[in-house]
Amino acid sequence: MKRVLLKLSGEALAGDKKTGFDEPTVTEVAKQVKQLVEDGIQVGIVIGGGNFWRGRTSETIERTKADQIGMLATVMNCIYVSEIFRSVGMMTQVLTPFECGNFSKLYSKDRAEKYFSKKMVVFFAGGTGHPYFSTDTATVLRAVEIEADVILLAKAIDGVYDSDPKSNPDAKKYTEISIDEVVAKKLAVVDLTASIMCMEQKMPMMVFGLNEENSIVNTVKGKFTGTKVTV
Repeated sequence: MKRVLLKLSGEALAGDKKTGFDEPTVTEVAKQVKQLVEDGIQVGIVIGGGNFWRGRTSETIERTKADQIGMLATVMNCIYVSEIFRSVGMMTQVLTPFECGNFSKLYSKDRAEKYFSKKMVVFFAGGTGHPYFSTDTATVLRAVEIEADVILLAKAIDGVYDSDPKSNPDAKKYTEISIDEVVAKKLAVVDLTASIMCMEQKMPMMVFGLNEENSIVNTVKGKFTGTKVTV
């Protein structure tokens, strides 16, 4: 792999607290990504906002505004995680699809390519910049745009199951499954819009549990215990 797009769950970064940040968890992620960068792999990152807000958090607020709050949650996450990455010795940059003053730079593929060439980890914050599109969709969109080799989907659950393992102790885990099957069986690895985009653009995913020891490095280096979603 020469370039990967890592999607981090906001909830996973919160650890057992479920909200906010768990700094030891984020620092461990940073140390793993540093290993990849030192091995010459270019890393882009998208982070969900679920540790602060989801579009469905409030039934009172109009959906467009609720989604805008969610986009800003992802900006907060990226700024925080970016700084933890810097604390362990990496260079980073946060890009957003809308102006955020001097908090971030405005996203363009050319700008992302420039930062990758300087061995920087690039954070894609703010989702797509539009309501009704999740960070799943933003992840696939950015992965396709930057021509990533694969999406690394780091979640609280260690792969793709045929049903929810939290409610069904007999749920079966897939070691490999096609994106066509994911869509047909409505397995909700990512949302439907993102799944269709993966299918059309032939973007593979590797789904694994963030909280497993050295999970990011192991996924890239072949010691993979999650689910490979093929195209």
